[in-house]
Amino acid sequence: MTSKRQTPLPRFAICINTDDPDLLTPRMLYQVLPDESAAKSDYIRVIDNEGEDYLYPASYFVLVDLPQAAKRALLRTATPAIRAMLVGRRRSVPAQRRLS
Repeated sequence: MTSKRQTPLPRFAICINTDDPDLLTPRMLYQVLPDESAAKSDYIRVIDNEGEDYLYPASYFVLVDLPQAAKRALLRTATPAIRAMLVGRRRSVPAQRRLS
């Protein structure tokens, strides 16, 4: 029996804190990308305001559970680069954005 690799369900978080408002905006919803290694260090990988996926402190966000219809609508509005990352074709990016 062959096992299909399942795509993780999309996750979203609301920013509640930032040290760089150009990259993260408080009260804004962000797409969360899976990153088990980051989670072990209390970081979260999100697609920021520049459309790049970077690690930020998990304390900057609150994870939210959205209805499936809302998730689908949000994913439909994503840019082509973001859609590519969401389906597993992530670009190679630095592991963590410098935090001042």
